[in-house]
Amino acid sequence: MTEDSKDRQGEPTAADPHSTAQIPAAGQQDSPYVPPQGFGAQQQPHYPAAPYQGVPHYTGPHQTQPIPGYESGQEYNASSFDPPIPPGGVPGAAFGAQPPQGPPRRPVRTGLVAGAVALALVSGGVGGVVGALATQSDSRHSAVENALDSPKPNVNNVSNAPAGSTQAVAQKVLPSVVMIKVASSRAEGEGSGVLLSSDGLILTNNHVASGGGANAKMEVVFADGSTSSATLVGADPVSDLAVIKVAGKTGLTPIELGASSNLQVGQPVIAIGSPLGLAGTVTTGIVSALNRPVSTNGEGTNDPSVNPVIDAVQTDAAINPGNSGGALVDGSGKLIGINTAIASLGAGEQTGQQSGSIGLGFAIPVDQARRVADELIKTGHATYAQLGIKLRPQDTAARVLESTADGPAAKAGIPANAVVTKLDDRPIDSGNALIAAVRSHQPGDKVKVTYTDEQGKNAKTVEVTLSGAPADGGR
Repeated sequence: MTEDSKDRQGEPTAADPHSTAQIPAAGQQDSPYVPPQGFGAQQQPHYPAAPYQGVPHYTGPHQTQPIPGYESGQEYNASSFDPPIPPGGVPGAAFGAQPPQGPPRRPVRTGLVAGAVALALVSGGVGGVVGALATQSDSRHSAVENALDSPKPNVNNVSNAPAGSTQAVAQKVLPSVVMIKVASSRAEGEGSGVLLSSDGLILTNNHVASGGGANAKMEVVFADGSTSSATLVGADPVSDLAVIKVAGKTGLTPIELGASSNLQVGQPVIAIGSPLGLAGTVTTGIVSALNRPVSTNGEGTNDPSVNPVIDAVQTDAAINPGNSGGALVDGSGKLIGINTAIASLGAGEQTGQQSGSIGLGFAIPVDQARRVADELIKTGHATYAQLGIKLRPQDTAARVLESTADGPAAKAGIPANAVVTKLDDRPIDSGNALIAAVRSHQPGDKVKVTYTDEQGKNAKTVEVTLSGAPADGGR
């Protein structure tokens, strides 16, 4: 209880819904009503023997209340709220008024309204009855309003979403996002994809396109509900990207590509896809982190040498199974990433079920996806930037086990057992972090590599020109 509430205790008013009103006893105020003891109480109100013994009452299911000013046996018209003037009363006085006896007293109706407010906090039944009496008394002075009597509003089906709003972005992007169904004799699944061309080129994840095996059939479901079969154009298990093509479709709406190199943590983003088979689902969030090394554990490939490590955009926009291959867009509706993976607590693996979003989703940056998709369309395979070293991806330090002869690292003088600590201005704290950082570049890019000896001393920085390599898991 606050100090302010202590000061007001015992002085309830109808305007204070948090007060516990105490209705004065008979003979002290105009209303003799005593509230019941607690919610649903069966105790009947108690009235003193005088001066109201034997006088007429209003009756109801929960209480009886005398009408002041009437004597026992006097005739009373129960159908009216305006009884005859009682003996000794004043003509024209308010209901329940008494001849002047000292200071003026409040009308009964005022007491009923205050009682209704207080009792509503204690007992819904009792408060409802008392409140009904007060409302009934006021019904002659106010008209009843009913929302059901109001006319239906005019509906305008023309889009009027504010520019830059989630509604506007969704209306722009939804026609460019599709559901992909894959089925074979051994497996079936669903994922998402984004339209790259008006004639049906679609970018998705490799683990979506290859989910049913080599002989799987793919069907694409468009935003308007139409469907078309699709075939594989090219797939890359290292980047977990693939391009497919639908047959017999023209006039489609390709997505607008943005950039991922200028993304900022905290920037609003929108994820669109088909989580759990629910096509056209829109969720919102922010960029939670950048340059997050994420390994998809070779999903979609049986080659143990393949190490798909994504230099991922992390988001808290809800991403669930089925969002894979779908769009992550910025506030203007431009593609900034391909949704690919989610973190889980492991419960799904233990029960054999897929676990849902816990607010940690990951997308392939659009800058990398754009380059890989272009190569897949033109050549059917992708290439990667390469530093020319061997290391253990899971190590908590990027320790060089061996440099490839005549490779970029060897030419720059990076020795075996060196520990790479930085690539340009990006800190490197694990083998996967170095792999992701290198793969975020293109073959031919010049980067600065900082490394130390095994003891973490003698730091050196050298310039390395990254080479190109086919998608064979090399680094």
